[in-house]
Amino acid sequence: MPLLSVRVAGLELEHPVMNASGVLGSSPEALERLARAGASALVTKSFTREPRAGYTTPIAVPLPHGLLNAVGLSNPGLEGLRGLVQAARGLGKPVIVSIAGSTPREFAELAAAAEEAGAAAVELNLSCPHARGRGLELGMDPATVGEIVEAVASTVRVPVLAKLGLVDRLVEAAGRALGAGARGLVLINTLRAMAIDVYAMRPVLGNRVGGLSGPAIHPVAVRAVYEVYREHGCDIVGVGGVEDWRTAAELILAGARAVQVGTAIVTRGEHVIGEIVEGLKGYLAEVGAKTIEELVGAAHRH
Repeated sequence: MPLLSVRVAGLELEHPVMNASGVLGSSPEALERLARAGASALVTKSFTREPRAGYTTPIAVPLPHGLLNAVGLSNPGLEGLRGLVQAARGLGKPVIVSIAGSTPREFAELAAAAEEAGAAAVELNLSCPHARGRGLELGMDPATVGEIVEAVASTVRVPVLAKLGLVDRLVEAAGRALGAGARGLVLINTLRAMAIDVYAMRPVLGNRVGGLSGPAIHPVAVRAVYEVYREHGCDIVGVGGVEDWRTAAELILAGARAVQVGTAIVTRGEHVIGEIVEGLKGYLAEVGAKTIEELVGAAHRH
């Protein structure tokens, strides 16, 4: 049987498929569902230092080729982070805690709390497209990315993953993150987008602007992973429109060592994780690969 086990950013994974932050990552029960579905790691929703209520509804709207959402980073804050991670540790999977701060110090504080609670790694949300003063606003500036990653990497011992979105200087920002101590990158986040109700004549989301995910952004994610891997040859977790084994394989061939699934879990259920894993097994056998490692970045060699 072809081997799907992979090592990414210092984490040993039984296969390359996990959930994306914000999808079934907000409660012990939800993380247990992911573990039962076979996710190789459990990624929490993004936690901030103070509790956040999030935006007014509607916060998510299905579109023909994806999902538009603006949740607003709703979460219970630091205390909720500790409780969730401690509860999830018993599920037998590495727990990756997503954190979102507004300053390097705040990111470092959140990362320290996650590590103390038992996180296997932290994922720095430097790419949320609709949280004012956080996320994409920070990730747009490579220097700021470097400062935040350095603050976190010098504070914790667990692997640090920087989640970057689609910005003009993505390859440069990726280099700054890696140079500052990130063990790997997560590419990409949702894209800033909007939908308007033509009868109400106003934006459909409560926050007006949200993030577009799903199949519509997949080619963008493939391009981002390909270009960053070509320049840096680093450990990458690819995310964006992973719907089946084929879309997962595209990101792996572009340079990703693992993938995250988001919208497909929302629209089809967490069982899609197992379907993707089985599909990747068949694909490896079809192309004559003995391990998934052989295919990482293979598109750069052909």
